[in-house]
Amino acid sequence: MTHVLTITNALIFDGWSADLTEGSVLVRDGEIAAVGDVTTEGEVLDARGGVVTPGLVDAHFHAYAHSIDGLEDERAPLSYAALVGARRVRDALRRGFTTVRDVAGGDIGFANAAAEGVITAPHYLYSGPALSQTGGHGDPRRAEVDICFSHGHLNELVDGVDEVRRAVRERLRTGAHCIKIMASGGVFSLTDPLAAPQYSPEEVRAAVDEATRRGSYVAAHAYSAEAVTHAVTNGVRSVEHGNLIDAATAHLMADRDAYLVPTLAAYDAMDRRGAGLGLNAVSLAKNLEVLDHGKHAIEVAYEAGVPVGFGSDLMGHLDDDQLVGVRLQVEASSVLATLRAMTRTNAEIIQDPRRGRVEEGAVGDVVIYPGNPFEHPELLWDDRPVRTVVRGGRPVD
Repeated sequence: MTHVLTITNALIFDGWSADLTEGSVLVRDGEIAAVGDVTTEGEVLDARGGVVTPGLVDAHFHAYAHSIDGLEDERAPLSYAALVGARRVRDALRRGFTTVRDVAGGDIGFANAAAEGVITAPHYLYSGPALSQTGGHGDPRRAEVDICFSHGHLNELVDGVDEVRRAVRERLRTGAHCIKIMASGGVFSLTDPLAAPQYSPEEVRAAVDEATRRGSYVAAHAYSAEAVTHAVTNGVRSVEHGNLIDAATAHLMADRDAYLVPTLAAYDAMDRRGAGLGLNAVSLAKNLEVLDHGKHAIEVAYEAGVPVGFGSDLMGHLDDDQLVGVRLQVEASSVLATLRAMTRTNAEIIQDPRRGRVEEGAVGDVVIYPGNPFEHPELLWDDRPVRTVVRGGRPVD
C-alpha cells in the first residue's frame, strides 16, 4: 500500500546550501517526490517554526561495542552483542541518525534484521570485523596475557598479503559495505604506540586492490601524520580519526581525494567518564595524547580542502554522548560545516547519492527540528526528544 507523508510550512536545509528554502516536502513510498510548493497529501507533519534537514549519517559507529574493555567486546556471546547493538542503533535513530556506518563490527544477520524492521534501526552499513596485524590496534591482549586470539566480533588478526586478500574477499562475500583496517596504534589497544604505522605497504595495497575491484573502498584507523600518509599513499579513501595530522598530510589527503572522519565525542567521553566506568590506565593515558588535537585536525583539514565527515566511535555506556560529538564539531568548525559533514559529505563517503540531501529522488529520511539550529545551535545536541525523525517516509516513534 502506498504511504504518503507531507511535511508542511518548513524551512529546508538541503544538505549543502547555506540558504534555507521555504516550502513543503512530499514523501511517497519512502522517497522524496517533491520539495517546495507541493499539494498536501497523506499524513501531514506541520514543521511551522522549525527546520527540516536530511537524516543524519554517523560514519563511525560501533553497534557491537557493548563494553569499554576490548577483550570483553570480543569474547561475549554474539547474541548478547547483537541485542545490545539493537538498543544502540535504536537510540541513534531517535537522535536523528537515519544511517550509520559500522566500521569494526556488524554482520549480514544484524543488517538484515534492520532492513526488515525486525529491530528499530537506521539504514545500517557494516564492515564486519576490522583487519589488524598481530599486536596492532585490533589486538585486545595485554603484553603479559598468554592466550590465543585470532578474531572476535569487532576485530580479526590478519597478517600477510595473501591472508589480507582472503579476509577482504570474505568480508565482501558476506555483504560488507567497506573494509576497515587498523593503520596505526590506538587508544583502546594496550601494546602499540599511537603514532606508529601498522600493516606493510603491500598489505594495505592488497586490501585496497580487492575492495576497489568490487566497487568498495578501505577505511583506515590512523592518528599520526606518518600513519595517515602511509594509509593514503597506499590507496585508503576514508581516514578515521586523524587527530595528529599536519598541514602537509592534509594536503596529501586532498590530493588523493581522501576523506577525514573525525570522532571528537569518543575522546571527550573517555576523558570525562572513562575512569568512572573502569577504563584501563593505559587507554586513559593514550587518550590524553589525542584529546586536544582533534579539533585542530578538523581545522587543518578544512584549510587544505579535505572533505570532513562526522563519526562518534563511542564504546560501551558512552554511546549516549553521540550528540555531544555534534556540539564539539560545531565548536571546531560551524553549524553549516557540521550539518554538511553529517549529511552530504557522509553520504559521499558511503557512496550513496540518495542520502544526505532533501531533494526530489532522495531517500525520505529527514529530521525536523523545533527551531532553527543556525540561530540556536543547541537544538542539534539537545538530547531531549524534541526533534521529529522520519525514516523512509515514516515518523519514528
